[in-house]
Amino acid sequence: MKDLHTEYAMKGRIDDRAPVRNTSSIEIDASPAEVWALLSDLRGWERWWPEHKVLELGEIAPGERYRWRLGGVKISSRFAVVTEGRELTWSGVVLGLYRAVDRNLVEPLPGGRTRMTISESLAGPLAGLLYPAAKLRAGHERFLDAIKKEAER
Repeated sequence: MKDLHTEYAMKGRIDDRAPVRNTSSIEIDASPAEVWALLSDLRGWERWWPEHKVLELGEIAPGERYRWRLGGVKISSRFAVVTEGRELTWSGVVLGLYRAVDRNLVEPLPGGRTRMTISESLAGPLAGLLYPAAKLRAGHERFLDAIKKEAER
């Protein structure tokens, strides 16, 4: 996990060698500040993305730990990059076997709009069979649709 966190997550990139990878983006009719406020309020995600439940969360800062549940799966994560208004990246471990890097980017677009991009890599025994990229992409798209809907309310 240390190598994944230091060599990938802390450098703001996913593991390009992982068997499961995805990048998805969406354009949102809201300012980057509004989108960042939603993204960085992890406890508030439950209001608009009920798949997510915070179990333990301290400060959102590099090196700080974060435990959460996605559906029925518990995940232990550590923040790697927190760039106010721009990037939120963490590494995580699922079931002690699967290792992931999640990178969330908020980018300004003309007219006060925003592009949000999620990139994720997932590695571990049979990861590609148990959690194929299509399933990862579907989860990302549900999240992006939910944050867009909330930001545009």
